Amino acid sequence: MQDIEIPVWPYVYGQPSGLGKIRTVHQDFIVKENLSFEPSGVGEHVFLQIEKTGENTEFVARQLARFAKVRQCDVSFAGLKDRHAVTTQWFSVWLPGKQEPDWTQFETDNIKVLNTIRHARKLKRGVLSGNSFKIIIREWQGDTEKTIQQLESIKANGIANYFGPQRFGNEGRNVSKALELFKGMKVKREQRSIYLSAARSFLFNWILAARITQHLWNQPVPGDTYVFDSSHSCFKSDHPDQDIIQRLNAKKIHPTGALWGKGDAGVSADARAIEQNIIEKYPELAQGLIDCSVDRDRRALRVNVQELQWQFTNGNILELGFTLPSGSYATSLMREIIG
Repeated sequence: MQDIEIPVWPYVYGQPSGLGKIRTVHQDFIVKENLSFEPSGVGEHVFLQIEKTGENTEFVARQLARFAKVRQCDVSFAGLKDRHAVTTQWFSVWLPGKQEPDWTQFETDNIKVLNTIRHARKLKRGVLSGNSFKIIIREWQGDTEKTIQQLESIKANGIANYFGPQRFGNEGRNVSKALELFKGMKVKREQRSIYLSAARSFLFNWILAARITQHLWNQPVPGDTYVFDSSHSCFKSDHPDQDIIQRLNAKKIHPTGALWGKGDAGVSADARAIEQNIIEKYPELAQGLIDCSVDRDRRALRVNVQELQWQFTNGNILELGFTLPSGSYATSLMREIIG
């Protein structure tokens, strides 16, 4: 079985220009979910906007089910959020024909119910327009001028849409477990999903890394498939024309990389050659995903950073604020400026 190591993926804006401490306290990392729709106000599902500190998403979901006296499957959420943070996120509880409990009784020192509203359907995974972040980096030291230049470049040009290290587990454990799964290891359904996602993410990051190394992560390549910004709609182009180049420069569309699995490649010519070169280096992962009937998909290689702001305070504190679309990682921004 081949060994899996998670490398230091290539940077877009040079080496990180500073050092510092992140998450010294939970309040140093604040995340707020932004729903992609407005709940209707009527229906059998109660949506709860909850602020949690130092608690993981699945724990809160289990506690909600117990408190509301419903099955675990009757509680849902749009996305997992880090435990080591202050996060505001949405949950839904299915209460058909039932009276709502007093949600204030659900609150603890670490869990606050900020808002409740009814809706006709349960909350589904991924139905977010994005996440807003406020991050404090303490004991920062480095090249202030270069850091500001990098932040200005990120604001103007976006970031490489890497999957974050949390996807892979400690020392790439989840990717190694995926290889064991492909060799016949029996795992629970939830673990299986984690390992398959890790394998796909690992291959995608390598494809993105190859494009960065060739200075093509935000440039057109013959045979590329492009995705519209803030959308999942894609289109393919065998030969990039001036219109595609202009829309790429305006960050209205982005090149994509493969989320590997069974199905059509989705790219051709030079774009396919880049991806195939990576796949041939990891045949066990690639074939394992196909054998597990994972459908192939595409993911943007570049992501726009909205509302990016920064300030240095007290000489050694860097404060950041920004918004990323759903599925993108704050760590992919942080890694460009903090070593």
